[in-house]
Amino acid sequence: MSKRNVRRMATSTEHLREYETIYILRNDVDADGADRVAQRVTEVVERENGRLVKFEAWGRRKLAYEVAKQRKGVYVYVKYLGKGGLVQELERNLRLQDVVLKHMTVQLRDDVAVETVTIDPEEVKFRRLELPPEEEEKISREKQLGLVEGERPERERREEDEYLDEPTDEPAASAPATPAPAAGGEEPQA
Repeated sequence: MSKRNVRRMATSTEHLREYETIYILRNDVDADGADRVAQRVTEVVERENGRLVKFEAWGRRKLAYEVAKQRKGVYVYVKYLGKGGLVQELERNLRLQDVVLKHMTVQLRDDVAVETVTIDPEEVKFRRLELPPEEEEKISREKQLGLVEGERPERERREEDEYLDEPTDEPAASAPATPAPAAGGEEPQA
């Protein structure tokens, strides 16, 4: 046995990297679909010899921009320890899920001793999503027709504003008319 192998055996502390991944599920995802994705994430982390540290469902939030015709999404946060291959495998599995709109992984720390990280079993459990159904924005018939005082439908307002801003060739009605010169070429005296 070489001295190098003896040193490795003497220091049995495992050093991993710390990562966090946030993935966004479709707004219309049901609790079973969210559970399947969470189960897949857990399986990948365990299979790649990683350790889950935290699993949080942040709930339904508005997206910064429309993604796959979705304006809102369900955000889920995962913090874990592992090696570089774990991140690639986890992101590959997230891309395969139809309900996942986007995901992003960030490395928080490098060379973390596993023994120094305390893992609370309650924080690692994925709690079932109980999202209330999304209410459609209901617009009253009066608002749609523009009958409510001070409110007009956005489309009509833009068309009217464009029409009012167009220059016209006709003189303004409020401008005083100047008298035409006399037939002899002389100007009338005031």
